[in-house]
Amino acid sequence: MSGTISASGAQLWWRICLPFLSGYFLSYVYRSVNAVMGPQLASEFNLDAEHLGLLTGAYFFSFGLFQIPLGVLLDRYGPRRMDAALLLLAAIGTFVFASAHDFAGLFIGRMLIGLGVSAALMACFQAFVLWYPPERTGTMIALAYAVGGLGAMSVSVPLEFALRVVEWRTAVLVFAAASVVVSAWLFFAVPEKTSVPVKQLAFGVQLKQLLTIIRTDAGFRRLAIAIGTSQCAAVSTFTLWMGTWLRDVAGFDGVEVAVGLCAGGFGMVVGYLFFGRLADALVQRGYSVLPLFAAGVACGSACLLLLVCGVTTASVLTWSLFTLCSTGATLAHSIASRRYPLSLAGRINTTLNSCTFVGVFLGQWAVGAILTRWPPTGAGYDPRGYTWGLGLLWAVQLFGLIWLWLGRAHVNRAPQS
Repeated sequence: MSGTISASGAQLWWRICLPFLSGYFLSYVYRSVNAVMGPQLASEFNLDAEHLGLLTGAYFFSFGLFQIPLGVLLDRYGPRRMDAALLLLAAIGTFVFASAHDFAGLFIGRMLIGLGVSAALMACFQAFVLWYPPERTGTMIALAYAVGGLGAMSVSVPLEFALRVVEWRTAVLVFAAASVVVSAWLFFAVPEKTSVPVKQLAFGVQLKQLLTIIRTDAGFRRLAIAIGTSQCAAVSTFTLWMGTWLRDVAGFDGVEVAVGLCAGGFGMVVGYLFFGRLADALVQRGYSVLPLFAAGVACGSACLLLLVCGVTTASVLTWSLFTLCSTGATLAHSIASRRYPLSLAGRINTTLNSCTFVGVFLGQWAVGAILTRWPPTGAGYDPRGYTWGLGLLWAVQLFGLIWLWLGRAHVNRAPQS
């Protein structure tokens, strides 16, 4: 569908925001579902911690690998068509996952799901950059991330209780149907709008422009590494290992774990909205957003260190503060979006997202591999493994933050034309 719509807030909300945000809500449902279903999958398919981490991380692996070509496609064809088409692939992947009878089937389904929702967040960003003024970029990006947090909350306590009534395969097929509905909504209801000058460029030229930025802009490289390492720790734990930590280290039962995951999701929602609104306020007053980014990640790192040390007192609060503060890393998108012209928005944001999801895949797999070094206990995994697994994630997150802050002059400096 082509055409234009009124720039009024209500029209933009109903015709632009809601369809794209619904796609991202679904993507976070898919992202977080194994945190609740993981024990059932591990039991039914006889999966150890490494295989469970690999299976959950498969979503992030295919998601991350497709981000750079996705950026070119978003700039070329627009967010409406790309998001709608890929969500149909997510529905197919969900059906494969629900029909699986071995680890290979689960893995292929999970890979297809990751590929299918790979445009969800970046399509939101692209739509917001195209339809909203620059001074609202931080708030709109924060809104998208907050909706993702709501998606995570929706598969915590509700899914835990739903799985007591229906089989996990049935629950997963409901997500497939929802993906088809949102795909149709995007394709038929959202007006078309793209970066017109980019459509005149060959695919190879668009890719060359991106590679030039990566090669020559030290500030962009530091932002990419910083968001990748921070989200490696935050997302890989929240979407899988936070739940097992609460079970194995803090001694929670299934319902208590689900409540803890819901609290962590609430922390994410609050964090995204807080950092987004504060970032826009700083920009309007002429201040850099980078110190806010660094402060958020530093506070998150301090919380993670407590969990590494096995502190179980007020553990849900500590996890929630960790997820809240770590959302500060997503300010990399608003910082980068302001450094480059509109025609590069898709490629810039998807490259940052690629670093995020490759980092999450490696983080989930690495923690699983570490947990298998100790024999499992009757309840789950040996608590000693979490000290080393979460300790590795903490060190990675801290390294990215320090490297970013030491090179902050590169980030604050405008890139070469």
